[in-house]
Amino acid sequence: MSITVSPLSEAIGARIEGVDLSRELDDETFVAIKNALFEHAIIVVPGQTLHEDDQERFCRYFGELEMVRSGEATSDHPAVLMITNVTDSGRPTALEDGEMMFHYDQCYYENPALGSTLYAIEVPDEGGNTLFANCRLAYEALDDGWKARLDGLRALHYYDYKRDPTLRPSEINPGAPQWVHPVVRTHPETGKKAIYVNRLMTLRIEGMDRAESDGILDYLFAHIEKPEFVYEHEWTVGELIMWDNRCSAHARTWFSPDKRRMMRRVTVRDPYPVV
Repeated sequence: MSITVSPLSEAIGARIEGVDLSRELDDETFVAIKNALFEHAIIVVPGQTLHEDDQERFCRYFGELEMVRSGEATSDHPAVLMITNVTDSGRPTALEDGEMMFHYDQCYYENPALGSTLYAIEVPDEGGNTLFANCRLAYEALDDGWKARLDGLRALHYYDYKRDPTLRPSEINPGAPQWVHPVVRTHPETGKKAIYVNRLMTLRIEGMDRAESDGILDYLFAHIEKPEFVYEHEWTVGELIMWDNRCSAHARTWFSPDKRRMMRRVTVRDPYPVV
């Protein structure tokens, strides 16, 4: 199978055509897709007709599936989470409406996700776009002074799905999932560094007073969200997007709750520790 890979923007992402993900992939095709993901951080595969089994099979090429830990999943597909405000589908839903700040998936656990996929089943005619930030490119753009300042720093990540699922929390629930990771992480397969903090889930830098911690984090949040590091994707039904969760953060733009939006998510577990 011959595929084509085309950059989506100067910041991040590639479009892959010439592949049918409802079928098994040969080794050559999978390697080409994996290399595109590692090079471009996100891949968009348009024109797909995928059932749960197809999406799960594609994700398994990259590793073990992550079972749903926030929200709910169906018993026959425990790795599938429906990101939707559609209430008449007969399926459990999560992250139903509105804007969602930039974040890394599951950074509040010891082992965050390797990557995630979303498959578009229904999309609104306006809004509900996904923003992707290239945190590797953002790190490379820092001057030497900032790189030296961040070296060795660690930050606390926190997420309370039931209380603050889409916006930065104003209060902290001590019982919600939380974990400390390096502020700059090294990709286990490419060896490249990326800024590993995000506006939604990163609360403070360890061992630092609040004012200094907030100053560094506010700078980094604004830095990774600069237009030159971000691509905004307007969804089309039948698209599958996969993002490398080790070096890219993502967010969602607002959309009217009167508009139907249904995405199916499957996530791949990362066997590597965050370093």
